[in-house]
Amino acid sequence: MDAKQIMQIFADTAYVRTGGSPEELRTAEYLRDKAAELGLSARIVPFEVPMARIEQATFLADGVEVPCKGYLCAGSHDVEAPFYYLRTNDPYSLSQCRGKIVMIDGYLGYWMYQDILANGGLGVVTYDGDANYCDRDIDQRELRSYVHQGNRIPCVNINVKDAVELIRKGVSTARITLKQEESTGNSHNVILDLPGQVEQTIVFSAHYDSTSLSQGAYDNMSGSVGLLAMAEYFASHPHRCGLRFLWCGSEERGLLGSKAYCAGEGALKDCVLNINLDMIGCVMGHFISCVTAEEKLCGYISYLGSELGMGIQVEQGVYSSDSTPFADKGVPAVSFARRAPRNTATIHNSYDTMALLKGEQMVEDIRFIQTFAQRMANACRCPVAQEIPENMKEKLDIYLCRVREKK
Repeated sequence: MDAKQIMQIFADTAYVRTGGSPEELRTAEYLRDKAAELGLSARIVPFEVPMARIEQATFLADGVEVPCKGYLCAGSHDVEAPFYYLRTNDPYSLSQCRGKIVMIDGYLGYWMYQDILANGGLGVVTYDGDANYCDRDIDQRELRSYVHQGNRIPCVNINVKDAVELIRKGVSTARITLKQEESTGNSHNVILDLPGQVEQTIVFSAHYDSTSLSQGAYDNMSGSVGLLAMAEYFASHPHRCGLRFLWCGSEERGLLGSKAYCAGEGALKDCVLNINLDMIGCVMGHFISCVTAEEKLCGYISYLGSELGMGIQVEQGVYSSDSTPFADKGVPAVSFARRAPRNTATIHNSYDTMALLKGEQMVEDIRFIQTFAQRMANACRCPVAQEIPENMKEKLDIYLCRVREKK
């Protein structure tokens, strides 16, 4: 697959494709059909996801309506209360949430939500965007089930410019009205198998869905294209290990596709390694690898970079992508990405388009990952230890909100 063919795929998929949407299924079918053009047979596997349709989302600040989007799956509510900006989550500041609608900085993660609930908060306002950008985009966010644990309060998201004005004006009261219809729908994984000579299997993964504002070219059609190129290569090159290519749906909704896959009976049988691609081929930025496995693998990848003349930064850690459910099930995992400086490329917004990417850089990144994968796939036995180190288990517990990180 050359640079021109790669860029054509980005052009073909230049649309929003959120998890569980018709557009996401359209992309799954596109990936299946592209595999067929390469002479390969891929299948689409559905899995259930929660869905919601917002009927009304209104946020009033001192009686003045502020543009907002209600959180999906947050239930239906009508709450009026004093407005409070939670600047930091120290015990005193949290204690001031009681009986109030609380605005926070950043994402509404598990521990922040639980802290607000525990301290009597009645609703949550988040904001996104950049105060220096000209747009007034608002992302469509979701109150994930692992965050609310069955205890839901109304949540809305607004643009950062409006958030700044709320504090500048000293808003004292707020009201959130949220009405939505909730249901169960389907998202989809796409799976392609290339049998090997031995029972061991390497699973390649990349997600193909996007967030609500984004065409998701960089994050992560780039990784999905990388998987197509890898499948094309290995279809005509020897590999002792069996290879499975997994395009994951609904990653942006909490790694739902890879979690569903890893929960499947027998899905990880004989799986010795996960190689995950998430955000490669960007015009700017540096190449990285995040290893959720034994530290020796970091050294191996670093040496490979030197051997092949590829600058790469390697670290042992947990990557926020589809590699994590594999590692959590005991499968060694490694993610590859090209990280761009924020002022050259951003994700999860309307600026993530094919303009961020370069076909020739995609080819270079894919070639390195391909070489690494070829050595793993043709080893006499997979050299990576088939266990997750204790320090990585601790990081997985923190990432998956089973344990709170100590400050």
